[in-house]
Order: sequence, then C-alpha cells, then structure tokens
Amino acid sequence: MDPIVIGIIALAALILISMAIKIVKEWERGVILRLGRLVGAKGPGIFFIIPFVDRMIKVDLRIVTLDVPPQDVITKDNVTVRVDAVVYFRVVDPEASVVKILDHIRATSQISQTTLRNVLGQSELDELLTQREKLNQMLQKIIDEQTDPWGVKVSIVEIKSVELQETMRRSMAAQAEAERERRAKIIHAEGEFQAAERLAEAGAIIAREPTTLQLRYLQTLVEIASEKNSTIIFPLPIDLISMFMRKELTAPQSGEKTTK
Repeated sequence: MDPIVIGIIALAALILISMAIKIVKEWERGVILRLGRLVGAKGPGIFFIIPFVDRMIKVDLRIVTLDVPPQDVITKDNVTVRVDAVVYFRVVDPEASVVKILDHIRATSQISQTTLRNVLGQSELDELLTQREKLNQMLQKIIDEQTDPWGVKVSIVEIKSVELQETMRRSMAAQAEAERERRAKIIHAEGEFQAAERLAEAGAIIAREPTTLQLRYLQTLVEIASEKNSTIIFPLPIDLISMFMRKELTAPQSGEKTTK
C-alpha cells in the first residue's frame, strides 16, 4: 500500500480518536445527544463518544453568583425605591438544563428581576427596611419554584441595597428625629413623675417623724463643711434650738423658788 495512503489513514484515525475521547472535570457533566436524541449525562472522567454521531454539551455544576441589576420598584404604600439583589444557584439536573431551556443563566436572571419587582411591589417600605430576611426567603422560594423545571436550584437570594429618593430620605430623617425627641420627652416625664413620687413619700415620712428633718439638716451641714468655701451662710431652724431655749427660760424660775 502506498505510504501516503497509510499516512492519511493514520492521520484520520488519530483525528477520529481525538474526537471520540472526551474528558469531563469533577464539577462538570457532559450531556450526550446522539443524532439529536438525548442519551444522558456522563462524567466526571474520561469516556468515548461516536464522532459525527454524538454531540456533547458540557454543563457546569458549581454555584453561580448572579447579580440582579438595580430595579425601580413602587412599594405598596406608593414609595419609589431602587433595589438590587444577588442570587446563588446551581444546576442539579444537567439534562433538563440543556433540553428544557436555551440559556439557564440568562433565564434565571430574567425571572429573578421580574420576581424582585413583583414581590417588593406588594410590600410596604417599612417591611422592606425592617423585614428583609423574610422577603429574602420569599424571593428564594418563588424563584426556585420557577426554575425547578429547568434543573436549576436557587439556594440563596439576598437583597443587597435599597436606595430611596432624596426627598424621601430627608422625610425619613425628620421622622426619625421627631421620634427620638418624643422618646426623650417621655423618658424625661417618667423621670419627673418618679422623682415626684419619691419626694411625696419623703414628705410623708418627715411629717410623721419630725426628727428626720433635723437629721437631714445636720447631714447637709456636714456636706457643706467639706467644701472649701471661705464663708458659709445657712439658716438655723428654730426646732433645733427650741429645747435649749426652754431650758434657759425655766432655769431662773427654779432658782427663785429655791431662794424664797
């Protein structure tokens, strides 16, 4: 046989063998279509296909991080906000992701944007700001149910940021300031009320026991004496010295009776 023909046949055989050998990585699967009909998914590792008859489509099974573009949303209480989110998903059924959807990544992105607008449009602004975890779970459930026929599992949906208009931010700041002032006034009023109650109780005790007033007076004198002042002027209660005055008045009378 002619050496040229042998060389051509050997070259063709090498080309066919290289086309028949397929290597799929650990995180990939190879979906095989034979004459347009689904055969199944193979991998990971090395396997053979029939050249010009079989076609292999590689599918990545790793988790995909998808940034949802910012969406303008009108909330239930007619407030316009701009919201963006991030979606984590992966392919769990390689055959369905090839046969049932043309581009599962783009389709997941589109359904995520639509669901984000629909769900947040049914929520009020306060709920969007304070109950974000609840909304994340709701979004994850809805998106996952819609992508399940495509062999795509959505594991996490997180709302990243909520942007308000400048006028709304100023209004919310004023509202928060008014709320802080209201709480401060309530706390101050409660403190005054409790102080008045304690003063009333102290007054009742002093009314029952007048000596407590004298003890308090003496304690105040001690506190004043500890200060480094050059001159201290303080009133002297009559009740404190009345006992001494009575003794001075009664002493001469007792002496006269003795003399007589």
